[in-house]
Amino acid sequence: MKTHHPNPRRLVYGHAQLHDCLAFADANTATEEAEEIKALAAARTWGEARQVQMTHLWNPAGPECYEPEDDDYADGKPFDINELGTVMEGDWPRMVTERALELLPEDLQDRFGKRQFTAHNGDFLEIPIDHESELVAELRERGYEVTRDDELINVLDGRSFSPLAG
Repeated sequence: MKTHHPNPRRLVYGHAQLHDCLAFADANTATEEAEEIKALAAARTWGEARQVQMTHLWNPAGPECYEPEDDDYADGKPFDINELGTVMEGDWPRMVTERALELLPEDLQDRFGKRQFTAHNGDFLEIPIDHESELVAELRERGYEVTRDDELINVLDGRSFSPLAG
């Protein structure tokens, strides 16, 4: 039985390199989120990092995480995103493969993916690459607008700056 969706969800998906599977994100916010990640990764000083405006994400270099008064994190000190604890631990940005657990209908999660557990970063949905055409067709049939953008998905996953990227 088909149900009518007056507001079809817009999804962007792609091949997430870190987990070597498909990942999904909300197309309405994904590009802006990626810009926030890139802006923080591009910051060269703590002052610049603190000033990165976050609308969708939280700033792991923000004053609530690192005291500007502490000399090690003073505005003029060099900043390296890969030295942030939350980034090293994999908590920021959150795993892009985790989003499918919220974005995809449960029956499709069960049919096409497998819930995986990570010791540090919570669960994610592993959707094998070879399920792509069938899953995308199913989503479109249900009124979802689906676009593939591997680069965007991997930026959301922190691959644009991560030392693990490769």
